[in-house]
Amino acid sequence: MNKGCVTIFISLGLNSSFLAVTMVNVLLAVTGSVAAIKAADVVKAIRSELSDRGHVTIKVVVTERSKHFLPRDGGGEVSASVLDADAVHDDAEEWLWSERGDPVLHIELVKWADVLVVAPLDSLTLAKIVHGQCDNLVSCACVAWHLGEKPMLVCPSMNTWMWTNPATKENIRRAR
Repeated sequence: MNKGCVTIFISLGLNSSFLAVTMVNVLLAVTGSVAAIKAADVVKAIRSELSDRGHVTIKVVVTERSKHFLPRDGGGEVSASVLDADAVHDDAEEWLWSERGDPVLHIELVKWADVLVVAPLDSLTLAKIVHGQCDNLVSCACVAWHLGEKPMLVCPSMNTWMWTNPATKENIRRAR
């Protein structure tokens, strides 16, 4: 992770009591931007930056569109081993419960994680988060996140024309 990302972590309050813990649970959400090809690098950078703080566990949640850009294992799957993560979850797992009262994956992940990193954040997911729309594992986890209680770092990544679109500008303004 470059020094700018470290500064962002510190500005989110991760410099004091958060970084004093001996175990950090990071939920990394990967969306459908071409920047998703860097997901394994993001995992390695997070591990590197937080490794001196103790044990770091990273679980990755992916959108269906992000899978087009992510590396695959020998069986053609996006797996934890390929991303150097502890686990990878997708939309199919969100709906595995069988009866009312069973654990719901996005809620369990939000409870588990100490910090949520959305990298990359595409314009579609940004709009979903800002407007509270939940139709996949990533958007459900983001909207269920405990803003103000636990840090959430978003790393927007999109084409310049998309970034400068008035709708995107308004969504960024509302997200702040």
